[in-house]
Amino acid sequence: MNQPLAERIRPQQLSDYISQLHLVGPEGSLTQQIAKGLIPSLILWGPPGTGKTTLAQIMAQESKRPFYQLSAIHSGVKDIREVIEKAKQSSGLFTAKNPILFIDEIHRFSKSQQDSLLAAVEKGWITLIGATTENPSFEVIPALLSRCQVYVLNAFTKVDLEALLHRAMKTDVQLQNKNIQLKETEALLRLSGGDGRKLLNIFELVINATESDTIEITNEKVMQLVQKNTVLYDKTGEQHYDIVSAFIKSIRGSDPNGAVYWLARMIEGGEDVKFIARRMLILASEDIGNANPTAFIMANNAFQAVATIGYPESRIILSQCAIYLATSAKSNASYMAIGKAQQMVKQTGDLPVPIHLRNAPTKLMKELGYGEEYKYSHDFPNNFAEQEFLPTEISETKFFEPGENAREKELRQFLKNRWKDKYGY
Repeated sequence: MNQPLAERIRPQQLSDYISQLHLVGPEGSLTQQIAKGLIPSLILWGPPGTGKTTLAQIMAQESKRPFYQLSAIHSGVKDIREVIEKAKQSSGLFTAKNPILFIDEIHRFSKSQQDSLLAAVEKGWITLIGATTENPSFEVIPALLSRCQVYVLNAFTKVDLEALLHRAMKTDVQLQNKNIQLKETEALLRLSGGDGRKLLNIFELVINATESDTIEITNEKVMQLVQKNTVLYDKTGEQHYDIVSAFIKSIRGSDPNGAVYWLARMIEGGEDVKFIARRMLILASEDIGNANPTAFIMANNAFQAVATIGYPESRIILSQCAIYLATSAKSNASYMAIGKAQQMVKQTGDLPVPIHLRNAPTKLMKELGYGEEYKYSHDFPNNFAEQEFLPTEISETKFFEPGENAREKELRQFLKNRWKDKYGY
């Protein structure tokens, strides 16, 4: 009785399944396969809370197959091998009733973890059902993807979500004895973001916050209670972006403690390791840049490492990288330079390339003087020959302004020695 509402009313048979008629309706692409028990290995791709886990469980139940479930967040290769061994013992080779292995959030598995599934799928020891919110073309390795059918689940519509609420009031043993009046549903539906599980969680929160058995659900009441109680990390909602923002700003502000705290919030919330690493890679260029070029190498290596390793060990790599970036010298000079240059392009349009900088692949172009007066830097002392590299109309425009950190001070001096007073370095 302590289960969440979403678990208590989870459908046990296909006839009770809400939505996804293109898959499991009368003419659905999976309907006949489920009825006959001939289920291929497949990937269920769709937004959070659209019934991927429920559909996998129903497939196993209606086809009378053993059902094993793993979460990509908490499982590793060892867990996969243990389940495959159990599956091999409980079925014959290539039988129609081979066990179903359901892997939730399969996109979080590293390449090596996904590789460990190949033989079992190929030899028919298991029927794999993977659930993902990410595009499997990018997140599932080609060898595994080629052995699976991909089925797309759509976000729940308003009608679907309201049907979930009415089912909960009608079928849940804890709600049946309450007088629940759904006066307004807009706030519930908006806060759910089309996620059926989240909708039911919020609905239950509102009901449990009311002592009386007569409960009137209004938009105002929902908003008041949710603002006080909701502390979940929603990977698609406003708080997701707030926490990411706090993480980036902590690194930019050179606070490793803040950076690690917000990193932990994302990790505990199940954030995609590649998303976190990608944000640090961007920051390494935008906020550190040439003040410490090694930061970009560190961030890029971290991105490649977490993509290979995955959770839970990748948290250590993310922490190391976040601390390194937070304690590094900072500069946004490169970021500002490209911004100024782009603005200049927008203002001045397609200015002609100076003749001496143009390519001359044909005889005609050479006769027209393309590249004729270009000075090849390596033919001059110190590999430098002063010449114009900008269009005449914007000659002497300075886009790059070195920062005040030690390394960029050296760059400023280097440029001053080369260009003297031309750019004002």
